[in-house]
Amino acid sequence: MPEIGRPEPTEYAPYFERYISLVPGGDVLSELATQPAAVRKALGSLPESRAGHRYAEGKWSLREVVGHVIDTERVFGYRALSVARGDATPLPGFDEKVYGRNSPHDAFPLAELLDEFEAVRKGHLLFFRHLKPEDWRRIGVANNLPVSPRALAFKMAGHVTHHLNGLRDNYGVEI
Repeated sequence: MPEIGRPEPTEYAPYFERYISLVPGGDVLSELATQPAAVRKALGSLPESRAGHRYAEGKWSLREVVGHVIDTERVFGYRALSVARGDATPLPGFDEKVYGRNSPHDAFPLAELLDEFEAVRKGHLLFFRHLKPEDWRRIGVANNLPVSPRALAFKMAGHVTHHLNGLRDNYGVEI
């Protein structure tokens, strides 16, 4: 596997630095590989009665946070696939609040959502491992902004870290 390295600022919108900066070093594939176990460790032993907990009115439940992570993972994964394959079609943005309002995640057991996250992440990890060196730096457009598969891999990893930190800080989950 060739060295992927960190994405250049020209490979992503400045907003996403908040996620990319949470990924240590340049080995994003290792970070992506270890995160499902970290998420399961943090949430897997919680009783189902706690999975519907919201730390404030109008905030997502623990199940909905995991569902949001899954949805975002899928969006970032599709973007990475499209750009890596050289599809120049501009990709739309997505509104995570609309996705959240219309998702069924709160109706499913937390353990099942953790299984779903692991499955989705495993597919993305295999996809990333199969990219050629030139695929990683190919630039596409998503939400009218530049993006590369390399930046999307870092965004995926940083997004999960961001939400693990939120689970710790807002929900009292040990990570």
